[in-house]
Amino acid sequence: MATKIAQKIVGYNVVSAEDEKLKQEQAEAVKVAQAKVLAEQEAAKIVHMHESVDRPEMLLGSTYKVKTPLSEHALYITINDIVLNQGTEHEVRQPFEMFINSKNMDQFQWIVALTRVVSAVFRKGGDVTFLAEELKAVFDPQGGYFKRGGKFMPSLVAEIGEAIESHMRMIGLIKSDGLDEQQQQFVDAKRAEYESAQKGGENKASDETFPSGAVLCNKCSTKAVIRMDGCNTCLNCGDSKCG
Repeated sequence: MATKIAQKIVGYNVVSAEDEKLKQEQAEAVKVAQAKVLAEQEAAKIVHMHESVDRPEMLLGSTYKVKTPLSEHALYITINDIVLNQGTEHEVRQPFEMFINSKNMDQFQWIVALTRVVSAVFRKGGDVTFLAEELKAVFDPQGGYFKRGGKFMPSLVAEIGEAIESHMRMIGLIKSDGLDEQQQQFVDAKRAEYESAQKGGENKASDETFPSGAVLCNKCSTKAVIRMDGCNTCLNCGDSKCG
């Protein structure tokens, strides 16, 4: 398309390829700087968990029932969560506080202390998943007990830690480390093979428990290890050792 020049030309300059490239690089640098400033402004708006976060009037929560042979009354563990940056791509659900209630008052003093300490750690923010592992590692000097399904609990504190871990898995703070599809198929096949090999069905496993002849697994602390074809195989976590 032709352009009509109506005024007298008083000067001109030939734009070289290098000048055009430099101009484009400068424009790109400006765009990058602007994008960085916008990203910093967005990051400044993101609310992270810390001690100064105000407690909302309503919190989402879950209650876990813990029944142990140590007491005729169950423990009810309630963990409430706060939702930060709600409605944005940075929305996250964080545990905010914990309460434990029971009709059994024998352990009341240390249970109240534990809930306050755990709640304080929740409100500090950061990675709080270590709490579950620390509590699960507490052993009762008088010995632990087996839960329904055959899983060994070294102490009541450890079971509280397991409830916290279950909650953190539910809200996505801890990623599930369960069996993949191939491992699950292997475990299911071993379980079916073991059940079919039992005479008269005396040791047949139900949908909720493992075979009565199973022994404790050192990896997942569940009475789910059976011996078949010279190998000890756990029907819960899939751990197998031959010898």
